[in-house]
Amino acid sequence: MTASPRPETLAMGASRMISLTLNGRPVTAEAEGRTNLADFVRDTLNLTGTHLGCEHGVCGACTILVDGEPARACLSFAGACQGADVVTIEGLDDDPVTTELRSAFNREHALQCGFCTPGMLVSARDLVLRLPEADETRIRLGLAGNLCRCTGYAGIVKAVASVIAARRAQGIGPMTTERRLGPVGARTGGAVSAALPASVAITAGPSSVTTSLADDFTPAHSFEQSFEVPFPPAEVFAFFGHIEEVAACLPGAVIDAMPSPDNVQGGMRVKLGPIATTFRGGARIGRDEAMKSGTIHGAGADGRSRTEGIIRYRVTDGAAPGSARVALDVGYTLKGPLAQFGRPGLVREVAGRLIAEFAANLEARLSGTAPPPVEARGLDPLKLLFSLVSDRLGRLWRRGGPSS
Repeated sequence: MTASPRPETLAMGASRMISLTLNGRPVTAEAEGRTNLADFVRDTLNLTGTHLGCEHGVCGACTILVDGEPARACLSFAGACQGADVVTIEGLDDDPVTTELRSAFNREHALQCGFCTPGMLVSARDLVLRLPEADETRIRLGLAGNLCRCTGYAGIVKAVASVIAARRAQGIGPMTTERRLGPVGARTGGAVSAALPASVAITAGPSSVTTSLADDFTPAHSFEQSFEVPFPPAEVFAFFGHIEEVAACLPGAVIDAMPSPDNVQGGMRVKLGPIATTFRGGARIGRDEAMKSGTIHGAGADGRSRTEGIIRYRVTDGAAPGSARVALDVGYTLKGPLAQFGRPGLVREVAGRLIAEFAANLEARLSGTAPPPVEARGLDPLKLLFSLVSDRLGRLWRRGGPSS
């Protein structure tokens, strides 16, 4: 689609005129800069088929299409979609794939209260167009970001699988259009094969993505952590200069190659029950010997989700004589289906536990006792989550005690 001409921003306080294509027709309307796309289409343009649930990008009820890609309307600023092609559930009335899905949802009893259905249909349509076959595991993964409080998942999965199977039996194959990178609707992304300057190659399964590690990277979320080990700061800082040793202390981390002393390629293995994935990517490493500080700036992808982050660390004297304190400043941005599970509070607590385990492994290595191989264990967020819940319940118990 050819982008509509970008209109001039009106000098009307925090408001501006937004022009985009909505369900095949050009529209222009005024909205405040903070207005999200869901409120814009519902309240300003009177298309209420897009439902709002959690308003935090978790439930998927507000999923619509922006430039052909499923997007969380509650997390997308309307102003970022200037000139974009936006399609809501109303715009899919005559879409053949959505028509087949509606019939399948009725046939497989995949409808109950219907609140999640608009977003569910948009996500399901994307799966029908992309998946080569009716693979139940991949369908469930693809719909993991759309929650149904009526627990109609079995019927929904059967409905989607039946449409995929029927279309493939008719010789209708999946679409092979390129995914594009960049802010949703902003038209600033490039094709996934495009090369960018100052880049680090990221391999995700059979495909390859090239992404830029900009010096002015601004993370969406950040937090601070610290830990102490009973070894001198100089020894601890020297250890951080051996990236292979550092990776061996971090659960799930793997090193594939080091093209240069300040560049590394590798990944982080994540395991959730029977589902396992690996974020593959690269990182740029910086060290300041005088300040005993450094940075690790990396990016990675697992095929659909992408992340970029930067860790700044500094080693100083610890509280006890001869000990070292390691202060960490962590910033990250997560995009894609996994972003819905990466709530900042949970990420911070999970990171705290990983850092605690890293510190224990670091202490073991510095003392000459090798920790258990982390490659065999990997990172198990489910175990961490259970541990987090137990800790929170314990804190509540200690704070208020049992109720009488």
